[in-house]
Amino acid sequence: MKHFFIITNSYKDKNLRLTRSMKDYIETKGGFCGFYVSRGEENDSDCIRPEVLPDGLDLIFVIGGDGTLIRAARDTAPKNVPLIGVNLGTLGYLCELEETTVFDAIDQIMDGQFVLEARMRLSGQPVRAGKYLVSQTALNDIVIHRSGALQLVSLVLYVNGQYLHTFEGDGVIVSTPTGSTGYNLSAGGPIVDPKARMILITPINSHTLNSKSIVIGAEDEVMVEIGSRRCEGDEQVLVSIDGDYNTCLDVGDQVVVHQAQEDCRILKLGKLSFLEILRKKMQSYD
Repeated sequence: MKHFFIITNSYKDKNLRLTRSMKDYIETKGGFCGFYVSRGEENDSDCIRPEVLPDGLDLIFVIGGDGTLIRAARDTAPKNVPLIGVNLGTLGYLCELEETTVFDAIDQIMDGQFVLEARMRLSGQPVRAGKYLVSQTALNDIVIHRSGALQLVSLVLYVNGQYLHTFEGDGVIVSTPTGSTGYNLSAGGPIVDPKARMILITPINSHTLNSKSIVIGAEDEVMVEIGSRRCEGDEQVLVSIDGDYNTCLDVGDQVVVHQAQEDCRILKLGKLSFLEILRKKMQSYD
């Protein structure tokens, strides 16, 4: 690999100190490297347009944290270029590298000592008043959650067109294995090896004593319909795709979720297993 690109969160890499050092190091090793500065904001104005990325890239370094890597995965999907994260944030489940290891990693990558992991994505398409809205892809999760007042919402779950369950609570998380260590984990959902292929459905603060996560096959289709608990039928929910693209839905609207056509490719260097990485991350919070 010789053709690299860096996407950096300017709030994490102050004055682009690490970005410029990495670029200079790659070029002194005979490689090519450009970069793009992201403000690290969760809104459409900070999207990385595909035309920003030059053709022929071998790898994109993402400097910041898990959130920066997730947004980069979304925005660079049309280019299908592998990604590797450099963690300048806090926990960083998705980012393999740290500032202290990144230059050795560049040497290793340029020598071809790496593997590529394919991570499944989800495609989510809200349906408002019977009209299908633009679908978006998620590397982590699609969350349907209450909006506004502190009141429960009713979400009716269908899998492959068959009724499965009605969740009443703050919402529901539909997650990939990669996203299992994100909001799904905070809501009490299972931790899954990110290389696995399955869909996790986890209720958020469910108003019942026996509501558990549900795990289904990657080939299944999930539909969540907004139900009503009030006679007025005026409840509203928000649909968040990897924390972005919040869409407001009313009673009777739906969200259709299934496996996306394209995977996300993550470059891996270390020999640690997922469970070893998980243990190390967990120990930092003990």
